[in-house]
Amino acid sequence: MPQIILASSSPRRQAYFKDMGLSFEVVVPDIDEAPYKGEKPADYVKRIALQKALKVANAHSGKVVVAADTTVALGRRILGKPDTATQAADMLRLMSGRRQRVLTAVCVVDASGSIHEIMTSTVVKIKPLSQRDIEWHISTADNWQGKAGGYGIQTTAGGLLVKSVLGSHTGVVGLPLVETCNLLRRCGVAL
Repeated sequence: MPQIILASSSPRRQAYFKDMGLSFEVVVPDIDEAPYKGEKPADYVKRIALQKALKVANAHSGKVVVAADTTVALGRRILGKPDTATQAADMLRLMSGRRQRVLTAVCVVDASGSIHEIMTSTVVKIKPLSQRDIEWHISTADNWQGKAGGYGIQTTAGGLLVKSVLGSHTGVVGLPLVETCNLLRRCGVAL
């Protein structure tokens, strides 16, 4: 079986790989994740996943490299990871009572250098949020730091914000498992 590198610092993606029984190494790519002016959310998330995968694959030829990126799209607006509690609160206000798409792109560069990509789009509806709901959510950094849109659906705090999910729950968490497993199998990884 080919050696696998997960090009991600995400503890959630690492936990999924461990749960799948994969033996893997973590290499965190250093890339600029700023969206281009006017870039559409789907184009953005696919570009970032591809850049992460290629950055690591170029330094580790002959290995299977897996990278992913997740963003929240409110219309054409990209809601990435907030840097501050104020930014997280602003994002939650924007999403309050509304549907948004959570886009996760996965890019796998196989041992021969071929590129395999998928993207999932999941519709998440956030319940109407009061100021108190928002303040409670942002009061603990773990609730919003490092999470696209300022919430993590897999946490109790994030789950309490979500009214409904239509699509890949694991994609919202950061790695659509069914689709990722299919890509890995195509690259010779036994699952």
